Amino acid sequence: MDKKSKTMVIIGVILVIAMLGVLIGVIAGKAKKEESGSSKSGDGNSARSLEQLEKSVNVNKAVPTKGVVTFDNNNLYDELPEISKYPLAVEGRAEVNIEIFTSGEKAGSGDDSWLVDVATKFNKEGHTLPNGRTVSFSVRSVPSGTAADYIISNKYVPDLYSPSNTLFGEYAIASGGHLELYESRMVGNTAGILVKKGAYSDFDSVIKAVQDGQINVGYTNPQTSATGLNLLLTLLEGGTENFTKFNANIPYVAYTTQQMRDSASNGRLDGMLTEYQAYIHDKNLTSIYDFIPFGVRHDNPAYICNKSSMTQDEQDATRMIVDYCLSPEMQKIATEKGFNANEDYSTSLDFSGAEVTQALITYKKEKDNGKDIIAVFVADCSGSMNGEPMNQLKSSLTNGIAYINDNNYIGFVSYNSKVTIELPIEKFDLTQRSYFQGAVNSLYANGNTYSYEALVIAARMIEDAKKDHPDAKCMIILLSDGHANGIYKISDIEGAIKESTIPIYTISYGDEADKSELQQVANINEAASINADSDDIIYKLKSLFNSQL
Repeated sequence: MDKKSKTMVIIGVILVIAMLGVLIGVIAGKAKKEESGSSKSGDGNSARSLEQLEKSVNVNKAVPTKGVVTFDNNNLYDELPEISKYPLAVEGRAEVNIEIFTSGEKAGSGDDSWLVDVATKFNKEGHTLPNGRTVSFSVRSVPSGTAADYIISNKYVPDLYSPSNTLFGEYAIASGGHLELYESRMVGNTAGILVKKGAYSDFDSVIKAVQDGQINVGYTNPQTSATGLNLLLTLLEGGTENFTKFNANIPYVAYTTQQMRDSASNGRLDGMLTEYQAYIHDKNLTSIYDFIPFGVRHDNPAYICNKSSMTQDEQDATRMIVDYCLSPEMQKIATEKGFNANEDYSTSLDFSGAEVTQALITYKKEKDNGKDIIAVFVADCSGSMNGEPMNQLKSSLTNGIAYINDNNYIGFVSYNSKVTIELPIEKFDLTQRSYFQGAVNSLYANGNTYSYEALVIAARMIEDAKKDHPDAKCMIILLSDGHANGIYKISDIEGAIKESTIPIYTISYGDEADKSELQQVANINEAASINADSDDIIYKLKSLFNSQL
C-alpha cells in the first residue's frame, strides 16, 4: 500500500471512531435524559404516569358471581360501638353519680378541659345531698352527633348531654330520644369561618367567594359535627341552591376537625370552620386568619336524659352539679379557657328537631350537586389479613354498602401477590350490588401485599370511567393492614396519584396495622384515614359513606 493510500485509511479510521463517539454520546445522552425524566428521586418510578406504572402490574379479571343482598336497614343500636370506646375523662365514685356526655372542646386537655377541671374540683370537694348521700360527677367526651345516636338508640344514655349547640339535642328529641333542655347555656361560644386576614368582612361575602370559586374552604361532616351541621342549616336558610352552589366548590368535607386543621396549616385551604374558643388561644390562627361568626350560637346547652326514670336524689344531684358549673368561679375558669368571649354576636336563627332532620336528608341527597360519583373499593387479601382482619373487612363491607346510593358508579379490586379486578365500574343498581356482595363473599387471605400496584389499577379504572363521566367526583377506598411489600413503594406512585387528584380514603384493619403508612396514602390527595376497630367500623363506614357516597 502506497503512502497516500495509508493516509486515506488512517483518516477513514479516525472518521469512523469520531462518528462512533458522537453516536455513543447521543445514545448516552438520550439514556441519561430518559433516566432523569423517569425518576426525580432515583427510584426509577416516582415520575412515571399511571399508564406507565400499570404496565408492570400483573392483573387478573374475575368472573363476577352474585351474592344475596339484604335491604334491611342496619340497626343503629348494633352499629354503635360499646361505650368503652369513649372512656371517661373523669370518673365519679360517690353514692349518687351523674354522668355527662360532652363535646370535645370541653373534655379534652389544655384549653379544651373546662368540664374535666370542673368535675375534678367538684369531686375533690366532697359534696353531699341534704340526706347525707355523697355526690360525684363523671365526664365522657363523645362527638355531638355520635352522642345523639347513643341516646336515640337507647344503647347508652347518660344523665346529662351537653353538645356544642342545640341542633343535635333537638334532633335527638325529634328522633325519639328521651331528653329535654335543662339549661340553654353552660358556657358561651360561637361557630365561625376562618379566612385570611383582611380578605372578607362578613359571612355572606365569604359564602359568595366560595360559590364563585375564589377560595377553598373546608368544613366538617354535618352528620357528626355540630359546627358542620350549623353551617348546613345556615346555608339552607338561603334555599337548597345556596347550599349546592357552595358545596360545588368545596374541595372535600373533612372527616375530622383535626384533618381540616392539618390541611389549613399545610396551606391547602384558604379557610375552615372552627369555634371562637379554639381560635382565640391559638396564636398561629389569630395571626393568619380573621374569625367570622355564623349560625346559631354554640352556648353548650345541657339536656337532661330520661328524667322520668331518675330518682329524686339523682334529680337533686343533677341540679347541684349544673348550678356548680354555672357558679362564678367555674365560669371564670371557662373564660380563661376561651369561652364566654365574642359575646356581641347574636342571631335570630333557631331550628327545630324536624328542621334538623330534614336538613340532614337534604344533605345526603344534594351534597354531590347532581354530579356522578365514581368509587373503587380496594381490598387487601394478603396473608397478613388472615383471621379476624379479613372477617372484619368482609363484615364491614357487607353492612356498609347499605349506605351507598344506587346512582353511584362502583368498582371493586382485590389484591395479594397479584391484583384482581373483581368488578368493573358500573352503576350501583341491584345487579351491581349483588355482584359486589358476591365478590366480598369470595375473598380469602394469602400471599404478599401488592397495595400500591392495586391502587394504580384502581386509579386507571377511574380514569377510563371518567371518559364517559368527565365531571364525576372520584375516590378510592383502600381497606388494608398497610403492610405493603410489592414491587412499588409509596414514593413510586405518589406523583401519579397526586396528578390524578383522586382522593384515597384508607381504612386500617388489625392491631398490627401500619396506620402511619396508610395515613400517608390518605394525605396524598386530602382524604381521611380511619382506624377500623372491630366494635365501631360499621358506624365509621356509615359516616364516611353518608358524607362521600
